[in-house]
Amino acid sequence: MLFDRLFKQRCLLCAANDGGRLGLCDACYKDLPWHNAPQCPQCGLSSNGLVCGSCLNSPPDFDATHSLLTYDFPLDAMMQRYKYGSMLNLGHIFGEMLSNKINPSSVDLVIAMPMHPTRLKERGFNQALEIAKIITKNKPEKLDYLSVQRLKLTPPQASLPLKERVRNIKGAFTVSNHLNGKRIAIVDDVMTTGASLNELAKTLKQAGAAHVECWVVARTLPK
Repeated sequence: MLFDRLFKQRCLLCAANDGGRLGLCDACYKDLPWHNAPQCPQCGLSSNGLVCGSCLNSPPDFDATHSLLTYDFPLDAMMQRYKYGSMLNLGHIFGEMLSNKINPSSVDLVIAMPMHPTRLKERGFNQALEIAKIITKNKPEKLDYLSVQRLKLTPPQASLPLKERVRNIKGAFTVSNHLNGKRIAIVDDVMTTGASLNELAKTLKQAGAAHVECWVVARTLPK
């Protein structure tokens, strides 16, 4: 289109003039840390493509994980700019990229990881919800942002070791609607230990959900 040729956006990473529809040039897009290695279908960690030993020994409450990227350079810097620099256009980019991997028609509801009202007021937006809006833009009836609330204002999970993350997030969510038999996808930006996602999945299943999976932009892998 003439408009696209006249007003090309620069690449967000290298400032080249051919940023394209997503604001990333072809070279930078290809160089993103794609999470393409064989992985456990339940938790998303690298494995031989089968359910890993950790999930077999201690099954999480979520049933599947779909992760687009590995939380590594330059995605880590992009995510920081999105969450703490209020670069909301990055949420659109992440949502568009994740939409290429998942299908909202495969679930009944899409629920973004909720934020506590105090944290939401501080940041001004829910980064997971902005991504979920893009994923469901062609099926807006799938997006449910009313059924789940976050009750506890907890310290950031990233600052805590695993055992404290689990303890920190316990009882953090409440569900106000019956979800009997529903297939639900939880959308989040980054999955590290999965403690928050697991607690939310547990809460959703206690409310009757039959299947819960995680749709995340990035997965942090063990060092």
